Amino acid sequence: MEYLKELEGKSIHDYYEHKIKKDKMVAPPPIWVPGPIIVGAGPSGLAASACLKQKGIPTLILEREACLASMWQLKTYDRLRLHLPKQFCQLPLMPFPNNFPSYPTKQQFLAYLKAYAENFAIRPLFRRTVVSANFDASFGGFWRVKTKLNKNNKEEEEEEEYGCRWLIVATGENAEQVVPQIEGMGEFEGPILHTSLYKSGSLFSGKNVLVVGCGNSGMEVCLDLSNHNAKPSLVVRNTVHILPQQMLGKSTFGLSMWLLKWFPIHIVDQFLLLMSHLMLGDTSQFGLNRPKLGPLELKNLNGKTPVLDVGTLAHIKSGKIKVCRGIKRLAQHSVEFVDGKVENFDAIIFATGYKSNVPSWLKGSEMFSEKDGLPRKAFPNGWKGENGLYAVGFTKRGLLGASIDAKRIAEDIEHSWKACDATHHLLDFTSPLASS
Repeated sequence: MEYLKELEGKSIHDYYEHKIKKDKMVAPPPIWVPGPIIVGAGPSGLAASACLKQKGIPTLILEREACLASMWQLKTYDRLRLHLPKQFCQLPLMPFPNNFPSYPTKQQFLAYLKAYAENFAIRPLFRRTVVSANFDASFGGFWRVKTKLNKNNKEEEEEEEYGCRWLIVATGENAEQVVPQIEGMGEFEGPILHTSLYKSGSLFSGKNVLVVGCGNSGMEVCLDLSNHNAKPSLVVRNTVHILPQQMLGKSTFGLSMWLLKWFPIHIVDQFLLLMSHLMLGDTSQFGLNRPKLGPLELKNLNGKTPVLDVGTLAHIKSGKIKVCRGIKRLAQHSVEFVDGKVENFDAIIFATGYKSNVPSWLKGSEMFSEKDGLPRKAFPNGWKGENGLYAVGFTKRGLLGASIDAKRIAEDIEHSWKACDATHHLLDFTSPLASS
């Protein structure tokens, strides 16, 4: 099998050598990778690599930053914990340590990922920003992946090109931050930052801070600010489902998954809403109106995740955190809201989420939507594209969804890898090349 992979690479190399001589090409031939190339060294990329390695298939991970799980390492706040119990967040083939709490901290999760990479001998190539990947139909078809080497946080003109039969996109749903453009942003004199730059509320003690976005991150940043004696306000433009993190002594997520085995989704939603009302009260009296669809149905329909309350609601009820309507415009020190109210703020934090960046570098593929950068096919069918192209971690189902993807991808690639192995054995008996 390894011989055949080398033969493929040699054929491509010889072709480019010929083209260089004939057409005076300057670019060298691609660096041939016998197994899949994985773009992204986050949890999804690590999971895919581990599942493939377990089947004897080597991988090469290309990562634009200088570390594993750069999103977790560089763009998350200090108090972050996993919002779901660890059994729903562990990667394939290696559970969390028994001594970890049910909801591991950011630091514990990063330690787990480091141990995971070491356990499976996963060694990504860091500081490689993939600038393009396209399918070349030559030699039965292969992927050409071009990278720029990122030195000292500046992309220099040092380029590399790789060739492979299989390409796995693991850059995820959260590759680039989303910051909405609001009238007057250039006039506001206080700091404006995205949650990717937020670390701790200690820097905002005593300050009036406006947090824009009421998802899990926005809610938790507000709680962190309040705990550090800041005066946070939360912009809530749309409806939102808030659920207790635990119900009946079990995680709300785990309980929901168990109930779905026995009851239809709308019945489970009714149960979740009843329990939430009993435990949290009527959230609409605090400006937090619920959608018409239940939390699980809404999640299935458009991927919108319900907020799992970790203490923020109590601070909203007590008045420590204010709830505001949508923003109309900003001024030097103030914010005007759509309901006509005007309030002064010292800082604004956007908890407005992230987006995929796949359309900016993956060329000539119909697998991903140009609009949102996600697979066109919905879960559970979005993991496989055309010509050996795969996606891991785009399910809108967190780490559990990424693990499901990783296992399916490894099983699928194993079939073509074994077919290649069978061809190699055939060469052993029928081709004089096999003994060369």
